[in-house]
Amino acid sequence: MLGNQSSATEFYLLGFPGSKELHHLLFATFFFFYSVTLMGNMVIILVVCADKRLQSPMYFFLGHLSALEILVTSVIVPVMLWGLLLPGMLTISLTACVTQLFLYLSLGTTEFALLGAMAVDRYVAVCNPLRYNVIMNSRTCIWVVIVSWVFGFLFEIWPVYATFQLTFCKSNVVNNFFCDRGQLLKLSCNNTLFIEFVLFLMAVFVLFGSLIPTVISYTYIISTILKIPSASGQRKAFSTCASHFTFVVIGYGTCLFLYVKPKQTQAADYNRVASLLVSVVTPFLNPLIFTLRNDKFMEAFRDIVKRCYQLLRD
Repeated sequence: MLGNQSSATEFYLLGFPGSKELHHLLFATFFFFYSVTLMGNMVIILVVCADKRLQSPMYFFLGHLSALEILVTSVIVPVMLWGLLLPGMLTISLTACVTQLFLYLSLGTTEFALLGAMAVDRYVAVCNPLRYNVIMNSRTCIWVVIVSWVFGFLFEIWPVYATFQLTFCKSNVVNNFFCDRGQLLKLSCNNTLFIEFVLFLMAVFVLFGSLIPTVISYTYIISTILKIPSASGQRKAFSTCASHFTFVVIGYGTCLFLYVKPKQTQAADYNRVASLLVSVVTPFLNPLIFTLRNDKFMEAFRDIVKRCYQLLRD
């Protein structure tokens, strides 16, 4: 417990409750998830860059989405793994806490902006295929990505700044495995009602600002697909959107539960589980969702593996 007039200059991450054996089991599990996440998303980036058949807007956006997933999980998971190995609580400085929270929120905001853009890309591909290459040209795609990244980082400056302008005098023990904003607000001895309301409105703006164009795009996509007379044509058209649609449902579903709630200081166990879904499970699923049922990508991947094997033999 800190003094009434003093504010924390470092924090202790409580991490996961349970025995040492449970912590070792969690470490092995999350290390496996993290390793697969890194390898899977890096494979996507390398294959998209290396194969000319994948030089299209959809795969260009997918490459950036994979880079975001690597960064999001790398901001959180290494600290979490280190905390699981320590016998006590993990100490994190105020500067490191600010940096972690800012990167986590900025990368997440960038990801939602990119997902919205990918939905519009799928709409143009299905509903206006003859003009697809004109509308989604390379210049447009580059600008969409730049705007997504810049918006994500600029948008989260004030929320993080406002959070750390509070005085943390109740305690410096964060009841989570990373610098969770909801748990940080609990430690403040200031009245956080106003800032919680503003943060709620900003979270609504980010999530629904990208969700609305996604919903509208898929409404038109489904309407267009249903007008295709043959069942095979419908399946082919929907297959171009199925991976993105699945990822959208998982991504938006978990983040709606985590961020769009008026009370930011919700139960620690709730936040811990939802944070795991966002920072561990979703990045892990990304390569599986976007590649396993994508024949074009798998063909390109097999060709690259064959070329690498031949180079090694020569």
